[in-house]
Amino acid sequence: MIKQARILLKEVFGYDEFRPLQQEIIENVLKRRDTLVIMPTGGGKSLCYQIPALIFEGLTVVVSPLISLMKDQVEQLTQFGIGAVALNSAVSYSEYQHNIARIMRKEVKLVYLAPETLLMQRTLAMLSPKQVDCLTIDEAHCISEWGHDFRPEYRQIVEVRAHFPQAVCIALTATATPRVQQDIKDCLRFKTSNEFIASFNRKNLFLQIVRKTHPVKQTVEFLKKFSNQSGIIYCLARSQVDELTEMLTNAGFSVKPYHAGLSDTERHRNQELFIRDDIQIMVATIAFGMGINKPNIRFILHYDLPKNIESYYQQIGRAGRDGLRADCLLLFSYADIQKIKYFINQKEEKEQRIANIHLNALVGLAETDECRRIPLLRYFGERYSMPKCGMCDNCLSGEQPLVDVTIPAQKFLSCVKRTGEIFGAGHVIDVLRASKAEKVIKFSHDKLSTYGTGKEYSKQQWFYLSRQFLHKGLLSQDMEFGSLKLTPQAWEVLQGKEQVFGKLEEQHDDYAQSQEKEQAYDRALFEQLRQKRKELADKTNVPPYMIFPDKTLIEMATFFPQSQESLLQLHGVGSIKFEKYGHIFLELLCQYCQTHHIKEKSKQMKTTPSVPSERTKKHRHILIGEDYNSGKSIKELITDFAIKPNTIVNHLYTYIIEGYSLRSSDEFLTLSALSSEQRGVVFNTFDMLGTERLRPVFEALNEQVSYDELHLLRLYSLVEKQEKTVK
Repeated sequence: MIKQARILLKEVFGYDEFRPLQQEIIENVLKRRDTLVIMPTGGGKSLCYQIPALIFEGLTVVVSPLISLMKDQVEQLTQFGIGAVALNSAVSYSEYQHNIARIMRKEVKLVYLAPETLLMQRTLAMLSPKQVDCLTIDEAHCISEWGHDFRPEYRQIVEVRAHFPQAVCIALTATATPRVQQDIKDCLRFKTSNEFIASFNRKNLFLQIVRKTHPVKQTVEFLKKFSNQSGIIYCLARSQVDELTEMLTNAGFSVKPYHAGLSDTERHRNQELFIRDDIQIMVATIAFGMGINKPNIRFILHYDLPKNIESYYQQIGRAGRDGLRADCLLLFSYADIQKIKYFINQKEEKEQRIANIHLNALVGLAETDECRRIPLLRYFGERYSMPKCGMCDNCLSGEQPLVDVTIPAQKFLSCVKRTGEIFGAGHVIDVLRASKAEKVIKFSHDKLSTYGTGKEYSKQQWFYLSRQFLHKGLLSQDMEFGSLKLTPQAWEVLQGKEQVFGKLEEQHDDYAQSQEKEQAYDRALFEQLRQKRKELADKTNVPPYMIFPDKTLIEMATFFPQSQESLLQLHGVGSIKFEKYGHIFLELLCQYCQTHHIKEKSKQMKTTPSVPSERTKKHRHILIGEDYNSGKSIKELITDFAIKPNTIVNHLYTYIIEGYSLRSSDEFLTLSALSSEQRGVVFNTFDMLGTERLRPVFEALNEQVSYDELHLLRLYSLVEKQEKTVK
């Protein structure tokens, strides 16, 4: 069965190789073993149940927490030619009934629904008579009270398993601590479960956390580095979302808001604009993002502090799902901690305790001076063994030499003491820099001996130094109020018994230093491909990434494929996608390469056999051409190779332009829906404009003849010319 899975991987989804753990997970599910999958966002969790769903005879029921997630998955599967439906409150009554009818007629392989819908008696009554081979629980961390997104309905799913005794259960999540993992297994009663825990490390994400000083200015400077690229800005409050959206709009950025205070219509509209690349930036609360599978998000900016590491990890995980670099910037301030503390204090005692543990872990991540990935991965029970990742601000700034900062440390510590150890860093810095702030005057701190002794450093530099003093254990901080207190170690420094070494400057553009060498692809061609993708997406009413992801377009602009066989070698190009869009992109590629005198480049990779026979060493178009010449009909080829008529035509065209001959047959004409008179017009147009490029022919015929028809009649015309030449 795994051989079949590998064929589906390439033929349906367009991928040449499984990602880490995917094959092992799929094998485990196909053996009907309950499976727990912990895999980072963008790691390929969906394929772990979608491929088995295509192999299993019966249904795969997928429990999903959000309507947007279901919608995205169903749309994607439909693009791949896979039968999938959703049953939820967003589906109209008529569509709901239509979907149920499709389930009853066995026209679908996957059914997506919310836990509430699954638990309804009418749903169970409808599904129980059917053969349900797999019960998939997506976002399984919702089961656990220790998860960041706990939903009580998820804990009732285990009761449903009795209705589908033959069904294997697979639970998947991207954010689960060891405690949450155990909770999931206990709740689902996984007796013989197999766990597959992938690394939480997203190597393509650059992590940066900086002190929030001038947040709007910091945001604008960050956004300037990502012209015409998609990203999300997260804010804590709705009012902040609206305010920042207005500011960025006035500054000329393509931006829309998203929060629970907007109407359902406006939220949906803004989300669609973002997904379809009609706007570049979404400013949102945490209400946005879960279930959004937009692979070309190039940045995440946290304008405010998230509530916990799980939320932070999940939100940054929405970037770089295509495997390309993405940048994640968090603006950190102790004022944000106090805001979160306020909300925590509104909870019950047990919830407060859990929330405080989570918050403290996040603050630790923000304040660390070691590689960001060390505390981040440690939180999820994973040890990061590398001393430096090269993809976070701390690792890069660590290259900055340490200097003696004993004197500024003494000044700062002395000021903390003289102000009574009841104020935060901001007030202490105001005193050191001789600020006339109302608070400084009110407490008569302008009369202190330390007043104005730190003018040599900027406010930003002092904040950077103060965080280092905290990390070095010279200060302790009250987590609720942010006030600083001296530690015994601080007194050693004040008395001149200990020196302090640190850094004076915070490198705010560290992430720019880490920019990997840009892939050598033709950017002008990429832009043309991107525009063509957008045009097709708008015509077919799907998001652009569902046509082809950015990674595929980059490979097109790198290797310049000019044949079907070459295009099928690229990431994300399977036979189904090629049937829908391949000829359109090939035409653009061939035209561009011809104009700029560019030759095709070879992409070396492992290939997955499409037809299990001894002849698979040959290219597929060769096999099809040889079988056709042996006397097999088009219908027989369609059956033998399990592909559609237009794909057969494309393979035969590749065969003939490579110099091989094809037997003449009127069978091509039987596949055409045009009248003999209409076909004659097409052939005359071929005579005038040639057959090398179809775009001019298409336009000359006033776009009234489809490309499928043109491909078919072009092949017939070439075969007939070949026949006449032989005679």
